[in-house]
Amino acid sequence: MDANGLRERKKQETRIALSWAAIRLTVERGYANVRIEDIAAEAGVSTRTFSNYFGTKGEAIVARHHERIRAIAAALRERPAGEPIWEAVTAAALAGFALGEPVPEDRIPDQSWLAGIRLMVAEPALQSEFHKAGAAGEAEIARVVADRTGTDAETDVYPKLVASVVAAALNVVTQQWLGTEPQPMEDLLRDVFGRLAAGLPEPR
Repeated sequence: MDANGLRERKKQETRIALSWAAIRLTVERGYANVRIEDIAAEAGVSTRTFSNYFGTKGEAIVARHHERIRAIAAALRERPAGEPIWEAVTAAALAGFALGEPVPEDRIPDQSWLAGIRLMVAEPALQSEFHKAGAAGEAEIARVVADRTGTDAETDVYPKLVASVVAAALNVVTQQWLGTEPQPMEDLLRDVFGRLAAGLPEPR
């Protein structure tokens, strides 16, 4: 790897470390009780370094959500060209959620962690950040779908519709994972996207 590639990788690692530090502290203490100084210290960097990556603690918390959607879009772009769209999306979603997590999402997290995550995602001060990240990720997925299908992400309905459905499905998966009877993330992803691939038939 050349110097530029190594530098970019280190920057990405620092960004991820700051985002996970922000999430961990927010889950443990509550959003109002976390300062930028706390996040920087948890990640082992200075507050100046934090400011090089994020403007607010909200941006740092939501960055992981955005990175995951980008990872799903990138994985979708790499899927075989002739693969049916929902098979490709399922594989891409599984790849995106396979990224390293402080609590591995292939097992059931403990209830205290879940309770903290529920409070974090419901925090009013974070809603605009989640919305921005979701919109950016949805647009990225639409561009990939357009490239796969020979459509236009700006003017055609199909890529926008698929991207919107993917975003809604990921939201449902996350809500189910955070539910009172949580399930392994992989099982939820396969179930939800399997239903979409089948045309979303009525339960029998």
